[in-house]
Amino acid sequence: MSTPYIPCLDLGSYINGTEAERKKFSDELGRAFNDSGFVTITNHGLSQELIDKLYENIKAAFALPVETKRKYEKPELAGQRGYTSAGKETAKGAKTPDLKEFWQIGQEVTDGDPVKNEYPDNEVLTELPEFNPVTSEIYKKLEENGTHLLRAIATYLELPINYFDKHVHNGNSILRGIHYFPIENPELIPDDAVRAGAHEDINLITLLIGASADGLEVLTRSNEWLPIKAHHTDIVVNVGDMLQRLTNNKLKSTTHRVVNPPRELMKTSRFSVPFFLHPRSDMDLTSLPSTIDAEHPKAYSDMTAGEYLDERLREIGLKK
Repeated sequence: MSTPYIPCLDLGSYINGTEAERKKFSDELGRAFNDSGFVTITNHGLSQELIDKLYENIKAAFALPVETKRKYEKPELAGQRGYTSAGKETAKGAKTPDLKEFWQIGQEVTDGDPVKNEYPDNEVLTELPEFNPVTSEIYKKLEENGTHLLRAIATYLELPINYFDKHVHNGNSILRGIHYFPIENPELIPDDAVRAGAHEDINLITLLIGASADGLEVLTRSNEWLPIKAHHTDIVVNVGDMLQRLTNNKLKSTTHRVVNPPRELMKTSRFSVPFFLHPRSDMDLTSLPSTIDAEHPKAYSDMTAGEYLDERLREIGLKK
C-alpha cells in the first residue's frame, strides 16, 4: 500500500517567495491534489488570536437557545445563509441525515458588481455583536488565501496564472460554522448515523481551519480511511467536485467523512469551520481540453457552476 501524499506546505513561500519557491509550492500542491486530494497549509496569515475569537463566537452561536437559532433559519435559501437545524443535510447516497447543525455566511459584494443581485444578504446575529465582524474577517482572509492557492493550481495545470481570478472575484463562496452536537443517547440513534457521511465537496477547493477535535478521515486510493491530523493553527485544503470536473479527474475530489467519537466522548461537541471556495455561477466547468486524451476520455457533461451547485443542493436535501 502506498502512503497518500499529504504534505504540509508554507503558503508564505508561495505568496512572498522567489520564482523557484513558487514553482516548488505549485508542483507539490499539484502532486498532492493529484494523489490524496488534501494538503495542510501553514503561514497563512490568520493569527491564533483571530482563530480563537472565531471559535469562541461559533461556540457561542450554537449555545443559543433553539428558539433563538430558529429565528435565523431560512429554508427558502436552501441553507445558503444563516442557521440550518439538525436533520436537514444528508450526504449524497445516504439515507440518514448527518448529526450536525450549521450556520452559513456568504459573499458580501462591496464594489458595485451587479453579481450582488444574485446573493441573499447574510443574517445578522444580533445576540452576538462580534459574530458577524469576526466571521466576515475570516471569510475575506480565506478567500484571499484561496485565490493564491488557485493561482498555484493554474500554474500546475499550465494555465495562465490568473485563470481563476475573474471567476472567484465576488464568487459564491460560503463560510460554514458546524456544530457536531453531543450524542446523548448513542443507543437510540440509527446504526448508520454519523456526524458527516462520506461525501465530496461541491466547490473548487475547501479551506478548513483546524477543527476542535479529531474525526476527519479521507478515503485513500487503496480504499482505506486515513485520519487527518492537523494542528489547530493549520488550514486543511482539499479539492472539490467543480475542480475535478474542470480537470477531467486530473485533480481528485477526495471522499471524506467525520466519524463519531469513541463512546466515552460521545457526549462532547465538535466544531469546525470550512470555507467552501465557489466561483461565480456563470463559470463554465467544461473539462479543459488539455486534460482530455485517449487514456483520459471526457468524463463529464458540460455545465456551469450555478447549474452544478443547484443539482447538488437537491441531492443532499437542502433544496427541494
